[in-house]
Amino acid sequence: MTVAAESPEAPAPDSLHASVPLPAHAAAHVPVAAPVPASVPSLAARVRSVGGSPVRDILAVTARPEVINFAGGLPAPELFDREGVAAAFRYALEEAPARALQYATTEGEPVLRERLAARTAARGLPTTAEDLLVTTGSQQALSLLATALLDPGDTVLVEAPCYLAALQVFGLAGARIVAVPGDADGPDPEALADLVVRERPKLLYTVPTFQNPTGRTLPAERRAAVAAVAARHGLWIVEDDPYGELRYDGERVPWIAAHPDARDRTVLLGSFSKVMAPGIRLGWLRAPADLRRACAVAKQAADLHTPTVNQLAAARYLTAFDLDAHVARVAAVYRERRDAMLAGLADALPAGSVWTRPEGGMFLWVRLPERYDTTALLPQVVAQDVAYVPGAPFYAGEPDHSTLRLCFVTQTPEEIGEGLRRLGRGLTG
Repeated sequence: MTVAAESPEAPAPDSLHASVPLPAHAAAHVPVAAPVPASVPSLAARVRSVGGSPVRDILAVTARPEVINFAGGLPAPELFDREGVAAAFRYALEEAPARALQYATTEGEPVLRERLAARTAARGLPTTAEDLLVTTGSQQALSLLATALLDPGDTVLVEAPCYLAALQVFGLAGARIVAVPGDADGPDPEALADLVVRERPKLLYTVPTFQNPTGRTLPAERRAAVAAVAARHGLWIVEDDPYGELRYDGERVPWIAAHPDARDRTVLLGSFSKVMAPGIRLGWLRAPADLRRACAVAKQAADLHTPTVNQLAAARYLTAFDLDAHVARVAAVYRERRDAMLAGLADALPAGSVWTRPEGGMFLWVRLPERYDTTALLPQVVAQDVAYVPGAPFYAGEPDHSTLRLCFVTQTPEEIGEGLRRLGRGLTG
């Protein structure tokens, strides 16, 4: 028996379509609404709150070959020891291919750790292989330390201005970042002590030798004072030293980590990026045992271990070649380039500008008269086919908009001279 459509017992039209099969030829003509996809979950708050690197953004904009780029912190590629590095990789792959291409321990290849420990000890800091953890660049060491030491909301003290990528790492960890007041010699120990008492930070991050971005070096007596503050009030010191071997003038200043007050609370970071080649991505950290083990656990979760073949090649290079002699050759060239930039700044910059005179490293820091905003000026400077990094992103607190960073190692003295002439035109145009 068929139920009539007009019967009060009949289903409504919408449910009729859903419950009564239609002939195949009719079903093909019935419109069906497309399902509305649900939105995907949002990104983590820590990623949304931390921006990208302005340096990387500028490098992308200035990739044109005609641009003289003072923005990047790039070692000069023509000075890489390509033959020595290639020979070291050939040795690793030919003499121990099964090992070179296999998984390795998280802590790092023993032979490399032994070579690194010997170099560190020779520079005045007694070190064994067990004191070291090999990392995929010293940037990873910073990330591992943030994972091991910081909970969201913890306070980190930094220099003003500060290495930009460190600010990114601590920001991604959810830390509260506070700048320590200072002067041309670096953080002020009295101001540091006051902040430690008031803010109860977990750590102080510092690049005390040829700092990025300023090029300044913390004097020995101030290093001792910083170490004393850490000992007196309870504080980790993260001492980042990627540039220390690139010294052109003056005498080497001992690491903070070598100071008696700081030996049990200082993490020393090192890197091959500036003295061998950044592309092999090799760094290391030297830390007290408990913290080093915590960083190893964090590294297991991050990448298991740093590439074995790179580690074995670096160990071979340290065995078969003279890295110190190579660094000396590089430093001699970089010294000429630094001097060329220093010689041309007075003519290129507006009257009233001041700048640092670094004894080594890769950077110098410029402060223009207060009316200048280097972020706003950058487009018209880039239009002259030259680039710098505005200073504002390097500040954890209130930025100084009149500052900028210049890298002097990548270009020849002739290119530096031309770049400074272009910079002068851009700043006054």
